[in-house]
Amino acid sequence: MRVVGANPLLLMARLARCGLFDDHVVYERPGSWTFAGGVLGEVVLDARPAGAENIADGRPPTRSGTLRTWWDGGERQEHAWSGRPADALDEAFRSCPFPQWNAYGWIAFEFAGPRHRGERLAHLIVPRTEVRVDAGEAVVTSVNAAEAERVATLLAEPGEPRPGTPEPVEVRVGGDTYRARVARAVEEIGAGRYQKVIVSRRLPISFPVDVVSTYVRGRSANTPARSFLLRLGSFQATGFSPEVLACVDATGTVMTQPLAGTRAFGRGAELDAATRRELETDPKEIFEHAVSVRTSQEELNRVCEPDTVQVTGFMSVKERGSVQHLGSSVSGLLAQGRTSWDVLDALFPGVTASGIPKPEAIDAIARLEEPRGLYAGTVLTMSHDGAMDAALVLRALYSDEHGAWLRAGAGIVTGSTPEREYEETCEKLSSIAPYVVPLP
Repeated sequence: MRVVGANPLLLMARLARCGLFDDHVVYERPGSWTFAGGVLGEVVLDARPAGAENIADGRPPTRSGTLRTWWDGGERQEHAWSGRPADALDEAFRSCPFPQWNAYGWIAFEFAGPRHRGERLAHLIVPRTEVRVDAGEAVVTSVNAAEAERVATLLAEPGEPRPGTPEPVEVRVGGDTYRARVARAVEEIGAGRYQKVIVSRRLPISFPVDVVSTYVRGRSANTPARSFLLRLGSFQATGFSPEVLACVDATGTVMTQPLAGTRAFGRGAELDAATRRELETDPKEIFEHAVSVRTSQEELNRVCEPDTVQVTGFMSVKERGSVQHLGSSVSGLLAQGRTSWDVLDALFPGVTASGIPKPEAIDAIARLEEPRGLYAGTVLTMSHDGAMDAALVLRALYSDEHGAWLRAGAGIVTGSTPEREYEETCEKLSSIAPYVVPLP
C-alpha cells in the first residue's frame, strides 16, 4: 500500500503504540524502516554463572547456559549450551521450521564472555507481522490475514501521533567516580596490560520513561547510521546507533564501520569547523582510530576470503547528533563455509566499544564496571538467506521493571586524561538526554 507523504518515523511509533503487539522491534536502515510485531518464533540465550571451582584454580570459566526456543504451533524447548554463544544461536535458527524467516532482537555485551554472570545474553523473535516502509510505500506481511488487515487500516488513518514533551536529563553527575576509573585504566595501559579500553558510566533516570515518545523526539534530532526501538518481555530500549557493527548481504559481502575519535557537534558552524579540525589533527584521536581500523581488518581476515578485505573512506568525519567522529569502512567477501554468525563472533563486541586487545580490554571492563547488558551490544536483524544487519548499541535509552537509564563511554589510550574523557561522555549523552520523555 502507498503511504505517500507519511512520516515513516511516526508510522513506526503508531504501530508500537497500537496495542496489537506486546513484543516488537523497529529497525531503521538508510531509506528503510521495518516494524516487526508479535511472536511467531522466539530464541532466548541465557548464561549460567561461572562455576566457583573453575575460578578457584585459575582456569577460564566454561561458557555455558540455557537456550530456549519456541516455534509457532510447537512446545517450548529448553537445552543446555556450551562453547561459543554464536554457535548456540546458529543451532537454534537451524531448527526453525519456517522455510523463509527474518529475526529481530538484541545481544548483550556479555555475549563476548568469557566471564558470564548469569545474565540474559540474547533475545530474538521471528515476528508474526512485518511492516516495511521504503520510498513512501508500506508493505505488510503477516501469517495472520486479519492482523494484516488491521495493520493496513491503522497505517491508512489520517493524522499523526504527537510525542510527549521531553524532560532533559542532567548528564554532569557522577564525575568523580568516572574520573577515578579512567585514571586506573590509564595506569593499566601504562603498565602494558592493554593498548585501549572503553570505560563507560551508567546514568539512572529518576522518572518512568515514555520510550516510544523518546524514540520520536530523539530520532528527529539525530543522524544515526541505524536507529531502533524495541520491547521484548519487560525490557525496552531505543537508540540512535552511530555505527554499523556488521552487515552481511545475501551475496556474502561483509562490512563493518569502526568509529573512534570524538568531538562535540551542533554548537554553530564556526565552532563545529574548529572542533572538526582539532579532531582530524589530534594525535590521540588519530591513534585511537587507526588501531581500531587495524583490529577490524584483522577480525575480518579471519572470516573473509584472502586478499578481499579493504578499507574505504579512511578517517572521514561522521556527524552523529551532538558529536562527530572519525570513521572508516572495512569490507570483505565471506569465505566459503563461513556464516553471518561467524562474522558476528569475529567482530563482537565492537572494537570501538571494548578495546585492544579485546580479551584484555573485556577483562578490564569486567573489573572497572558493573554488567553492561545491551549497552555496547547489538540490535540486529537476521534472515534465512544469511543476510545480517547489526547496529552497535550506543546513544541509547534502556528501561525495565526497575527503572530507566542512559550510558556512555570513552576510549582510553596513552595520553587520555580523566577530565577530557568525562567530557566526552557528556557530549555523547547529550545525543539523547535532552529528548527523554516522561510517562504521562
